Amino acid sequence: MKSYQSRGFTLIELVVVITILGILAAFAIPKFIALDTQARTATVNALAGTVRSGAALARSLAQASGTAQNGTVTMEGSPVVLLNFYPDSPNTGIPAAINVSADFTYAPGASGAVGTWTRVGAPGAAGTCVVTYTPAAVGAAPVVATVVTGC
Repeated sequence: MKSYQSRGFTLIELVVVITILGILAAFAIPKFIALDTQARTATVNALAGTVRSGAALARSLAQASGTAQNGTVTMEGSPVVLLNFYPDSPNTGIPAAINVSADFTYAPGASGAVGTWTRVGAPGAAGTCVVTYTPAAVGAAPVVATVVTGC
């Protein structure tokens, strides 16, 4: 006679494994839920760095090419309007100097006024999860600030 040996897991082994997986999931899931907020915050901070770099590059280009303080420079085929050697805040200023994805909307300021990028899809109230650009005053650099509460 042939003897058949059963193969597989016992019910107790399966219950123990399921219990351990349940305990691990209880601790891991909240960590993954918080990642969307961290990702939005990271994109806002990355945009702030991009704006600072774009402003510095526009100033360097203006000085290297001898452009007037309130002139225009061409960056990657786009004219960029300057104010005190740095990009101004209307759409022909700093937005023209940088490439921004569809993750942000830009509300331009008048010449010399604050322009604001707002993160699309941020769950917070208006005015949260934004990057602001204040054009340069005479003898000073522009001010780039972030608000990440509510991201």
